[in-house]
Amino acid sequence: MEPDEIKRVRLEKLDHLRKSGIDPYAGGFTPSANITDVLASFQEGQEVALAGRLLANRSHGKVVFADIQDQTGRIQLFIKADAGSQVAFDIVGDLDIGDIIGVQGVLFMTKTGQQSVRVSHLQVLCKSLMSLPEKWHGLKDTETRYRQRYVDLIVNKDTRDLFMKRSRIIRYIRSFLDNRGFLEVETPILQPMAGGARGRPFKSVHNAYDMEVFLRIAPELYLKRLLVGGLERVYEMNRNFRNEGISTRHNPEFTMLEAYQAYGNYEDMMRLTEDLISGLVKEMNGSYQVTYQGRVIDFTPPWERRSFARVVKEKFGIEPEDDAKTMLVKLHQHKAHATKLDKLTRSGIMKIVEEMLEEEAIVNPVFFTEYFTFLCPLAKTMSDNRAISQRFEVFIAGLEIGNAYSELNDPTEQRKRLLEDLEDDAETGNRMIDEDFVHALEYGMPPAGGLGIGIDRLVMLLTDAASIRDVILFPLLKPASMVSMASAASNASAGNIDIH
Repeated sequence: MEPDEIKRVRLEKLDHLRKSGIDPYAGGFTPSANITDVLASFQEGQEVALAGRLLANRSHGKVVFADIQDQTGRIQLFIKADAGSQVAFDIVGDLDIGDIIGVQGVLFMTKTGQQSVRVSHLQVLCKSLMSLPEKWHGLKDTETRYRQRYVDLIVNKDTRDLFMKRSRIIRYIRSFLDNRGFLEVETPILQPMAGGARGRPFKSVHNAYDMEVFLRIAPELYLKRLLVGGLERVYEMNRNFRNEGISTRHNPEFTMLEAYQAYGNYEDMMRLTEDLISGLVKEMNGSYQVTYQGRVIDFTPPWERRSFARVVKEKFGIEPEDDAKTMLVKLHQHKAHATKLDKLTRSGIMKIVEEMLEEEAIVNPVFFTEYFTFLCPLAKTMSDNRAISQRFEVFIAGLEIGNAYSELNDPTEQRKRLLEDLEDDAETGNRMIDEDFVHALEYGMPPAGGLGIGIDRLVMLLTDAASIRDVILFPLLKPASMVSMASAASNASAGNIDIH
């Protein structure tokens, strides 16, 4: 049956329900428990009230067997045309797969040993007008799954399990930090200038103030203001926005954890990261080992450390004191793809190096330390080498997962470094210094360690997801009309169709 015909038939059933005096979008039904709990503590003869989506409807003369599913599980219903459940039986004829219903009845075991509910009362809570895909056994097309996540969640148990696991991951992280004395805070998403990281911001205009505003690219500078104000351990589970490319590892809207600890440094953040993630893995999986895309990752602490400066010197011969021209020559000598950059700056090398690190055969967690100072305008330098910063990045299975500093708290040095960073920034066009942030530092910020962890990528690792879109409920997509036009144009160019 065609979709339009299916919808027409369902509309007729909707009309029949209304003419029978039944509200097909009723409310006021309260389940006594969820389905999984009922099945776990199953007792024959127990009265229950359950609600869920109808996923099977099998008629056998005067008896109907049906299945409903809620967020937690699925259970069979038994509806018989007798004095005790005739009304419920009559309603079943107007039900379709996908309808949401509430039922009351008693638990019993069928002759085949199936845990079931003998229904005495049935209430229609929402009449579905669209049919579920592929006879309700699963939605396979990836693009459709992202675009219609609501259908994906209905028919794919793995998808529901993934996002429930994501919720548990975030809950664990919050609990971990709360137990260590960190205070969860909220900082502005809409900001008068984009700061705290490099990235192209999304711009808008606030009409009442007639001023340009930006969706934040990072919360860092506001969280450090809180350190100035005396909040010594703070964290934010924050949404950030960067107007940049999309890939299996990048989405314009993404979730980050940022945490700051007064009187700490990047070594403290390294221990915090190791304890947090290894403990999370043990909690979620029961061991320190996780299989990701066919590879076994061992999160057992302590994690390996490598020097970024040493790796770059060994691979490219580059020193932190080299200027951009010297770096370019060395990159070409080592056959690196420097042409990927429209305009090479010293910080532009970071793009090449990050790609290199992500492409290396890194499986188990690795801390890369000793980053060039010019790449880290917000970090303190090593006391014995000012060309090297107190910073690390952690890579797992080729993914950059975290980044941390010993935070720079000298306002004069901070202003100087921000100015230098602006001169070196040819990619984002972000040409402003947050003067209020520098002014805040002049009041005095305690020495501190700061940490950022990419939540979406971490969830990818712990759910074996190949793409960041798999772990974001509603990833940003091109409008379906644009995708259709692009597909039609591609087919036309291949000689498959003719477009006039």
